[in-house]
Amino acid sequence: MHHLPRKPPNRGLSPRELRDLQLRVGNEQQTPEWKTRYAVRSGVEGTVNEFAHGHGMRRCRYRGQGKVHLQHVLTAIAINIERLSGLPATEEAPPARRPTVFQTYLDQHEIPRPKSWRPLGT
Repeated sequence: MHHLPRKPPNRGLSPRELRDLQLRVGNEQQTPEWKTRYAVRSGVEGTVNEFAHGHGMRRCRYRGQGKVHLQHVLTAIAINIERLSGLPATEEAPPARRPTVFQTYLDQHEIPRPKSWRPLGT
């Protein structure tokens, strides 16, 4: 009978190796570069958590990859609308658009145009 050589048992880190690793990682976490990278991850993790827990995305309503993808996209759109609706209103009005050629024609010929065609504030 042929015997395979015994592999040494898997061993974890020794207490000293573990402590050294924890110290090294702890020191890395104090650098501005690490904090900048983590800030991005933290924002993403919060969004994923909101998506999974706040909107029930752990379970899909439909079967099939296409339908599941559509559910995810529509839920993401709803979350974005929800977030945007909570933003404070801007103080300044958007710049007025230039009138179209047709609107200019109506103005030149003193033909009244519907209120929806008028620039903001008139």
